[in-house]
Amino acid sequence: LGVLHELEPAGIGARNLRECLLLQMAPLPINSRPRRLARKILTNYFEEFVKKHYEKLISRLQVSEDDFREALAEIKHLSPKPGNLYSEGGTDATPYIIPDFILDYHDGQFDLQLNSYNVPEVRVNRRYMEMIREMVSPDGTVREKDREAIQFVKNKIDSAKWFISAIKQRHDTLMRTMQEILDYQREYFRDGDKSKLRPMILKDIADRTGLDVSTISRVVNSKYVQTQFGIILLKSLFSEAMQTDSGEEVSSYEIKNILQECIDEEDKRHPLTDETLMDILNAKGYRIARRTVAKYREMLGIPVARLRKQI
Repeated sequence: LGVLHELEPAGIGARNLRECLLLQMAPLPINSRPRRLARKILTNYFEEFVKKHYEKLISRLQVSEDDFREALAEIKHLSPKPGNLYSEGGTDATPYIIPDFILDYHDGQFDLQLNSYNVPEVRVNRRYMEMIREMVSPDGTVREKDREAIQFVKNKIDSAKWFISAIKQRHDTLMRTMQEILDYQREYFRDGDKSKLRPMILKDIADRTGLDVSTISRVVNSKYVQTQFGIILLKSLFSEAMQTDSGEEVSSYEIKNILQECIDEEDKRHPLTDETLMDILNAKGYRIARRTVAKYREMLGIPVARLRKQI
């Protein structure tokens, strides 16, 4: 293991994150106070550092806030995943998204198409139809030895036709579903303003298309539409309805946007707790519980207040 730790990139073969970061610091000359402090933090106070107990660390280390901030900057230069340097720019981790629908908007009109660039036109080879004709005599009779062969070819042609029909039905289901989503969210698709997104659940589209909710779920899962304002994941357009104090229904998107703005503008030394965020939203007229705030915060990929703390 010691030999492995000497290989490049520095940090590979580590058994945990602390060891990984210390292995990266090992070859660096410890010729400055911030580096010495950074190594001391990683060696002796890693748990407190991870949990962002900064005031406690400053007190224990008996250093100034500026010195502590410079030590944090040294740690932030290290990589938690040094092997990523060899992943060819992360192409495997971030594959290209190929949209399933293409939506154009010109002169107030929408033009919706299914993106079938990688779905070739499927048809039955004429050679098989000709084989049957060749085995049938002009008077319509079939020789005994050819009957089994004809039946076999007919079964295969029927299977092919069923397959072609299934593909067409799938295309029709996709287009019907996307058309209803477009009609339901027409205002949003004009310019991509998320505040114009109407509350929409799978059942709303299922009722409008006459399809089952499970079918709609499969259609929108991992499907994308290309619009004039970007490529959009269909599933992201679905949101719950929330009520304001005035009884007006709004999309949960609107609440998430306000939540994001509050957190972006907060004092990072004293981040807003879920309880405080709930009070802010209630003051703005949105009836929302603390657990719902926590759920939306997690959906936005935002950590709890303690982990958002900066110094």
